[in-house]
Amino acid sequence: MPAVFSVLRLGVEAGGELQTTLLLVANVGPVNLLAGFLTTAARLLSTGLVAVFALGAVLAVSADRLPPTFRRPLFARWVEITPDWFVVASFLLALATWKLLYLPLLLPAFAAAFQLGPERLHERIGARIAIAAGLYLGYLWFLRPTLFDAAAQRESLVIALVTVPPLLALAVTGPLPGLVIRPLAPVAQVAVLVGLVWAALPVISTPVLPLTVTTVATAQADTEDIRGHVVSVDDISMVILQEQGGVRYVPVDQVRAQVLCPAEEELPRHRLRVHDFHVEDSLLEGLGRRVRPVHRIDAACRAIG
Repeated sequence: MPAVFSVLRLGVEAGGELQTTLLLVANVGPVNLLAGFLTTAARLLSTGLVAVFALGAVLAVSADRLPPTFRRPLFARWVEITPDWFVVASFLLALATWKLLYLPLLLPAFAAAFQLGPERLHERIGARIAIAAGLYLGYLWFLRPTLFDAAAQRESLVIALVTVPPLLALAVTGPLPGLVIRPLAPVAQVAVLVGLVWAALPVISTPVLPLTVTTVATAQADTEDIRGHVVSVDDISMVILQEQGGVRYVPVDQVRAQVLCPAEEELPRHRLRVHDFHVEDSLLEGLGRRVRPVHRIDAACRAIG
């Protein structure tokens, strides 16, 4: 699977041109391909596993309400043969790789995967409601700075993603009525598989080479900025795959400067943080930024981008 995705990625990055693809294959090492695949596919893999286990657990506990002639749902069969440690590992992978903005969605998914209904909190209804309300208020208190900033910036989607999933976790466990399971099982399974295929497109299209802006000297004693991906460098020339397409061979003695630039997908869209972690960073990315804080974007990146 990594090899297939890597070849597809090189073909897409080459713009579909055979010779450019062969050039990338000859110069991009397998370590670069594997690193690029893991950094982009880990989030997709964890999302697929979490969705399958959450839906499969609900379908599994509801399958007894189906008529004997109805085939047991596929996701339910997958959940029944999967060990618990693998399910927990999948949620831990999602916890580490998902953006903080979407981490609250793990609460209802976890409750569904392990069938953790409100009755697990306490046998008495009154105490159960008090415990659930206390946990929810504590959760909101922990995220209150982010919620206040989101309200000030009118980020209604962010507020919904933060506040609604914990409430859904109280009502996602099964079993569901048989009339609901019959249409839900095939539709949900097809929807998850189609969603994974759609989500795999960014994995295929994400570049495997860093984006740079290279400043080169021109014949008119001036300079030119070339935005693209450096494929290779030798004693004679630097090979640059330009962002707008095409390969450029630049003599190394004409190179004056080079800066690393973020891709458009990496630029933040929200000005919100959760206790010094940006909401669009994962836990791993947030910890990495603490070790190496993000530097200011170079002026050359802004001028061309």
